[in-house]
Amino acid sequence: TSDWNSNHPNPNQLRWKPFSIPEQGKASVDFVDGLNTVCGAGDARTRHGVAVHVYCCNISMKDKAMYNSDGDFLIVPQQGSLNIVTEFGRMHVDPNEICVIQQGMRFQVYVSGPSRGYILEVFDNHFVLPNLGPIGANGLANPRDFKTPTAWYEDRDVNGFTIISKYQGHLFQASQNHSPFDVVAWHGNYVPYKYDLAKFNTINTVSFDHSDPSIFTVLTCPSTKPGTAIADFVIFPPRWSVAENTFRPPYYHRNCMSEFMGLITGKYEAKETGFQCGGASLHSMMTPHGPDVDCFEQASKAKLAPQRIGDGCMAFMFESSLSMAVTPWAEHESQALDKEYYTCWQGLRKNFDPSWKP
Repeated sequence: TSDWNSNHPNPNQLRWKPFSIPEQGKASVDFVDGLNTVCGAGDARTRHGVAVHVYCCNISMKDKAMYNSDGDFLIVPQQGSLNIVTEFGRMHVDPNEICVIQQGMRFQVYVSGPSRGYILEVFDNHFVLPNLGPIGANGLANPRDFKTPTAWYEDRDVNGFTIISKYQGHLFQASQNHSPFDVVAWHGNYVPYKYDLAKFNTINTVSFDHSDPSIFTVLTCPSTKPGTAIADFVIFPPRWSVAENTFRPPYYHRNCMSEFMGLITGKYEAKETGFQCGGASLHSMMTPHGPDVDCFEQASKAKLAPQRIGDGCMAFMFESSLSMAVTPWAEHESQALDKEYYTCWQGLRKNFDPSWKP
C-alpha cells in the first residue's frame, strides 16, 4: 500500500503482540498472500518513501513469482526458514539472517512450515553499508560476510506460471507458460544478497554513557540530506556492557526519527515483559519512550560490573527520518495491537533529589 491517508494519524506509543500465523489445515497462505503493511510514508510513484510490512504464511509459492517495481525489500525472518529462488540463483535464509531483494528482481519463496517475518521497503535508493567514519576500515557489518547466490536455472514449461508485480503500492498479475527462473548465468553487482546477523562486529562504549543506536547500523538507505537516512536497519546483538557511572539501558528520549522495532528471538534488554517475538512496536517522531518500570528499577540498582547483555536475543529496529502513518490493518484488522502498552511506564516515579551528592 502507499495510501497513507486511509487512516487517521496516531502519535501514541504503539506495540503489537505477535502477528498471527495462519493455522495449518484451516487456511493455506503463501508469502505473497500473507503480506500486510503495518506503516509507512512517502509515495512509490515519486520514488520517495518507506514502508514496513509483515508476512505470515504456511505454504510455499507454487508456480508463482513476485517482483517489486516500487523499491527494495529487506526481509527479516523471525519464524521459519525461507528458501528463496531468484533469477540469480537460490538463497536459504534462516531466522537471525536477513536478505535483500532489490527492485525488479523476480523471486519465489518456499517455506517448510508456519513462517513469519518483517520487511523494510525503501522507494528511494538502495541499501548500502554505513559510512564507518572514525571507526576506520573494519567493523559493524563487514563486506566479506555478505553472500550472493550462485547461478542456478530451471528450463521448465508450465501450464500457467503466475507473475505478481507490486506497482505503485498495488498488486497485479499475469500468466506465462514457463518458469521465469531460466537465467543460465549472470554477472555484475546488482544482485540479491543475504547476511548472517551473528557476524556483526559490535562497536560500543568502553568508558561511559549510552551510545546512540546508530552505532549498531547494519545497512542504511541514505537520503539527500547528509547524515540522515530514509531508513536504517539496526540490530541490538549480544555484547558486553561496561559503561561506568551510567544508566546502561537505552535512556528515555524523544527524537526526530520514527522507530519501528521487532524481536526475532529472546527478551529485549529494555523491556522486561510485553515485547514478544513476532510482535513489534512503533515510537513516532517526538513521542517519548524508553525502558519499562522493571527495567528502570533493576538498572538503577545494578552493580556496574562488566556484564553480558542480549545473549540469546536479537532485536532490531527500522529507523526512518520520515513520519510514519499506521495502516487500518495494523491498528484494527490485525487484532494484534496492545492497547495496554502505555501502562508499562505508569509506575515510574520521580527520583530527583537536589541534595544528592556523588
